[in-house]
Amino acid sequence: MTNLCFKSYTKENWEDALKLKVNKNQKEFCPTIAESLAAAFIKPWDEALDPYLIYLDDLMIGAFYVSYTPNSIDNYWLGGFMIDKNHQNKGYGNKALIEILKFVPKIHPNCKQINLTVEKENKIAQKLYQSLGFEDTSQVNKYGEIIYTLPVFTK
Repeated sequence: MTNLCFKSYTKENWEDALKLKVNKNQKEFCPTIAESLAAAFIKPWDEALDPYLIYLDDLMIGAFYVSYTPNSIDNYWLGGFMIDKNHQNKGYGNKALIEILKFVPKIHPNCKQINLTVEKENKIAQKLYQSLGFEDTSQVNKYGEIIYTLPVFTK
């Protein structure tokens, strides 16, 4: 059985991470790895931003980041989520999201809500997020992206 896990960027893996790519028809929906790393460094939303890589055992297959206000209960944003084009259509996106939804509250115990945004045209992502319980808030951000939210229930 294969295991999905998340790892931080390091001096050993960042160059391989830059090779992760989505399909051409997805490029407008997802930041590149370089853009996500720049956001982690620059922090354009005046929040903490932690980037992660998604691994299937020892194979890097994707990435995401968590942008948040430390110690808040509802300001946790999932962004930059992507599965490399060579590993798509194998169920890894769904499995990775399920694991991310467990991971965020573990590293942020105060988290009671996870948010994300989706381009209006990205119907595949909308369907995926809705299948995992995210709800369309009927609001859009300043970029015209739809805001989705998911309550976090921890034991």
